[in-house]
Amino acid sequence: MQTFGIHTVESAPEKSKPALEGLKKNFGFIPNTAAIMSESSVLIGSFVGAFGNFHGSTLSAQAKQVVLLTNAVTLKCEWTTAFHSTLALKEGVAATEVTLIRSGKLPQDARLAALSRLAKALIEKTGLRVETEIERFVAAGYAKNQVLDVVAGIAISTMAGLTANIAKPPVEDLFKAQAWKAEASQT
Repeated sequence: MQTFGIHTVESAPEKSKPALEGLKKNFGFIPNTAAIMSESSVLIGSFVGAFGNFHGSTLSAQAKQVVLLTNAVTLKCEWTTAFHSTLALKEGVAATEVTLIRSGKLPQDARLAALSRLAKALIEKTGLRVETEIERFVAAGYAKNQVLDVVAGIAISTMAGLTANIAKPPVEDLFKAQAWKAEASQT
């Protein structure tokens, strides 16, 4: 099994240090998966840049977390599922909706369901034959250009999810209440 270190700002490669410093400033700590990603300055730099851009999108904070959580579950990533479950709850996504997404189901809220359905379809179908999901997304009140914001969210979440699936970082105490096991999901 390949192992990767969980870097600090001090132990990270020189070119990765600014990205980690930015994450530490924004979160108050460096998430374990980002600390692992910093082994590659290309990966952590791409992630942090895309992360900042995605969080500047016109999707609401709740919608962003629904995209990121849906992607985490679809990728069967235990670390990112715990992380984004915690953030979704913090952003006001109802616990019942978080539970549904974590079990591979759609939220009950029609707008969030259209968003989650689109995100999952984009991932599973690699963007092919998703016209119906896009139509439902727009019919739920989203702007068509927000489809591309969802793509950006999937991209950043995929960077983190694949890294976490490879490296299997421990879930930080802050996210342990939302720990999740991939084999328990109903995807």
